[in-house]
Amino acid sequence: MATTESPVEKIKAHSDYLRGTIVASLADAASGGLADDDTQLSKFHGFYQQDDRDVRADRARRKLEPAYSFMIRVRVPGGIATPEQWRTLTEIAKSHANHSLRLTTRQAVQLHGVIKRDLKATIRGINDSLLDTIAACGDVNRNVMCSPLAELSGVHERAFEVAAAISEHLTPRTRAYHEIWLDGDKVAGGADQEPIYGSTYLPRKFKIAVAIPPQNDVDIFAQDLGFIAIERRGELSGFNVSVGGGLGMSHGEPDTYPRAAEVIGYCAADRAVEVAEQVVALQRDYGDRSNRKHARLKYTIDDRGIDWFKRELAARLGFRLEEARPFRFLRRGDSIGWVRDHRGAWNLTLFVPQGRVIDSDEHRLMSGLAEISKAHCGDLRLTPNQNLIVAGIPDRARIGTLLDEFGIAELQAVSPMRQLALACVALPTCPLAMAEAERYLPELGAKIDELLAKSGLADEPISLRVSGCPNGCSRPYLAEIALVGKAPGRYNLFLGGSADGRRLNSLVEENIDEARALARLDRLFSEFANRRREAETFGDYAQRSVVESS
Repeated sequence: MATTESPVEKIKAHSDYLRGTIVASLADAASGGLADDDTQLSKFHGFYQQDDRDVRADRARRKLEPAYSFMIRVRVPGGIATPEQWRTLTEIAKSHANHSLRLTTRQAVQLHGVIKRDLKATIRGINDSLLDTIAACGDVNRNVMCSPLAELSGVHERAFEVAAAISEHLTPRTRAYHEIWLDGDKVAGGADQEPIYGSTYLPRKFKIAVAIPPQNDVDIFAQDLGFIAIERRGELSGFNVSVGGGLGMSHGEPDTYPRAAEVIGYCAADRAVEVAEQVVALQRDYGDRSNRKHARLKYTIDDRGIDWFKRELAARLGFRLEEARPFRFLRRGDSIGWVRDHRGAWNLTLFVPQGRVIDSDEHRLMSGLAEISKAHCGDLRLTPNQNLIVAGIPDRARIGTLLDEFGIAELQAVSPMRQLALACVALPTCPLAMAEAERYLPELGAKIDELLAKSGLADEPISLRVSGCPNGCSRPYLAEIALVGKAPGRYNLFLGGSADGRRLNSLVEENIDEARALARLDRLFSEFANRRREAETFGDYAQRSVVESS
């Protein structure tokens, strides 16, 4: 039976490889926003149109258009940036954005509050630093994640090289980005080609990550496609391949749901790029283009079956994946503090509250990191958990002095639970947000810390994630505790995710306020402290005592 394509598919098909009328929209001084169709195409160029929801109602009463601004997402494959690139992003944030940088859960950087007349200068400045924004958003492969501290071992270094190769191979080839933002020459009609994506790209966004056991810092089972590094005799032999992860869903729509990826086999390291291309091509050809809420790879697999998927992939590759190799994940999150790599260099992982790099009266994080970048000859690396690594430090004392001078050292004294906690941006700028997340996490985290201390669990590493809506940007459905926004001040409470990130959590209470959530957690913490089994994590306890017993 024929299906009707979604409106976004039609926009892509008629966009002339993502050009649309963006140039005309930028030139329209009568509005601070873009034409409707261009707001869809702009995502492929790396930015979203937003408005300040804190003032939306007031502006509507005054018959003013929304207070439009733009969020620009900078693509940083593997999360590695040079000191010069970091300083450029800092300068752009101060001159064109809202004086802050937002580290994302995909090892990217977001600039918020950019107005339309500054868009071109901002994107050009980013490209001048040899970073870019193309494919940071949109129906394409997004930023490829990888454990950012490559120097921990030779396996890490080689895995990062593979992640970078996949990212480059799957970057869109359209010249529209260079024409619009970098004043490149216009391509003659029909000269553009997208050998992997085609003229309508993918049905929906696509996410890839590379994990190096025993650390699952990238949340590999949340990804459409994952590569789990397998070590043999101290070297990278290849990857276990996982497919079908995805955490987005919609409240009240049971046909949408989070799904953890499943491991389907193993490939040699030199075949990873080829495997990635064919999985993306398979989703390009079979993904649902009529319903965007049903357009992720997880639904393609569930609709057709994992056995069908493996057969189709083998036919496209010309070989079958081998049997998956044994592996084990022991932890997620980041190890905050100093660590020495296998070459003897020091690396410092800094806790960045809510991933927001900003100056306050007490903690001048943005200014301090800019000074560190001037004194540092290594890299600055974004982690998948919204923190930052200062890598390859030759002079540990100098960096330590700067941490004290700018009040950054004080920020590091947080509980294990806060080190693991994640939150999405949510209000006031995200148009999908139903409740607070980033602005709420410090207050909520402090209250949960008090409850943990009351039960003697202050040092327990429990993963907490807060999302302003059910779409899952903070990866809430893999947390041991998650609050997912339902309405202002109201959340759905999820419990029981595994500490290693392999098991989804479950909805245990719906549409509750903070008092109800904290009371439930208070009781559970007390029970956990008294009844836990040997070496049992909170997520495992909640799974057996709450989820399985309900």
